[in-house]
Amino acid sequence: MSNRPKNVLLTTVAVILFAEAALLGAATVYLVMGLLVSRADSVPSAVALTFLTLLATIAVALIGAHTLRGRPWIRGGAITWQVLQALVGVSEMQGATGNVLIGLLLIIPAVVVIVLLFTKPVIAATTRRADTPEEPIL
Repeated sequence: MSNRPKNVLLTTVAVILFAEAALLGAATVYLVMGLLVSRADSVPSAVALTFLTLLATIAVALIGAHTLRGRPWIRGGAITWQVLQALVGVSEMQGATGNVLIGLLLIIPAVVVIVLLFTKPVIAATTRRADTPEEPIL
């Protein structure tokens, strides 16, 4: 375990990332059930979407776990995911069948995480110091 003190803002980022991973996991289960129960217009596309959703679930969960460890690389991964999520939210709000509520539910946590990632306490907690020995992953 790290000797760094616990950071409330960093923990908040991790909680949001874990919530996003849980919702992505639920979406993955929904897509798998859809593959098993209903007939897709394009089976290869449905399988690819399901696989990509599973990969995103794993990636976001790993970023969340390593956020709690204060790993420096999580900032780039978390920002990338939040930008993608916000873009999906903006897309969801547009068009004739757009849903503003779902779009906002995607955009708001993305903006919160991005803002938190640029706060001084989070940057300090995820910056590797030269005098700090590398701790094992497990």
